[in-house]
Amino acid sequence: MTTTTLYLERTSALHRLNPVTKLVALLSIILAVFAVPHWWIPLGIVAVVIVPAAVLGRVGGRLLRLFLILLLPLLVVLFLIQGLFYPDGSTVLWEWGLAQLTTEGLLFAITIGSRLTALVLGSLVFVLTTDPARLMSALTQVGMSPKIAYVISASLQIIPAFQARAQSILLAQQARGLAIVGSPLKRARALLPLLGPLILGMITDVDERSTAMEARAFGATPKPTSLIIVPDPVGERVARWLMFLSAIAVVVLVVVGVIA
Repeated sequence: MTTTTLYLERTSALHRLNPVTKLVALLSIILAVFAVPHWWIPLGIVAVVIVPAAVLGRVGGRLLRLFLILLLPLLVVLFLIQGLFYPDGSTVLWEWGLAQLTTEGLLFAITIGSRLTALVLGSLVFVLTTDPARLMSALTQVGMSPKIAYVISASLQIIPAFQARAQSILLAQQARGLAIVGSPLKRARALLPLLGPLILGMITDVDERSTAMEARAFGATPKPTSLIIVPDPVGERVARWLMFLSAIAVVVLVVVGVIA
């Protein structure tokens, strides 16, 4: 059966955590990673926090596959462009024509690449271990507007839903005789007929969701009763505040120059 979310159902401690706790942890990591200028901080967070979290949540294999498919090609392009064509590089390590491998370019590429790695892997662990329905219920329980909670929850399902619909349209077109083999140019031309049904299908899906939400009085003034009650222990609430305050403290230390 085709799924419309990247969430993997497991019986792990990470899955049992309140989704708000995981969301605050992710936002704290992102804030710290982009505030601190040192490239080794994001890599340290990946090694000490994100990878063990993936192992604990039993999603390490899926995370590795997504890394190889989504992130690794981007990192390779980043290192090639910034490492060989960095405009402010002065310490040349290797040179060939217009391409110059410079220390400054490599350092810049490592810094951006490490931040991007922490951001993407952290977000993937969150998505792989967080049920969107449970996330929406948890956000509304802590007082967030149901509309904002829905936007956050639905954003976890956009890409998988898009892929599932595209795959269905592709199979339907192939059943009607569409050929997608041959040269890259021929395959690209063959995919053009998929764009129309794909875009119209997504628009129809949005309209159907809107109608269903209106029928369920979504956004009504009285506070709705949630079908799913997500446990929120005191320890997790304290941990959320500690993570948030720690991230703010890191930003303050960078601004005042303690961390340079």
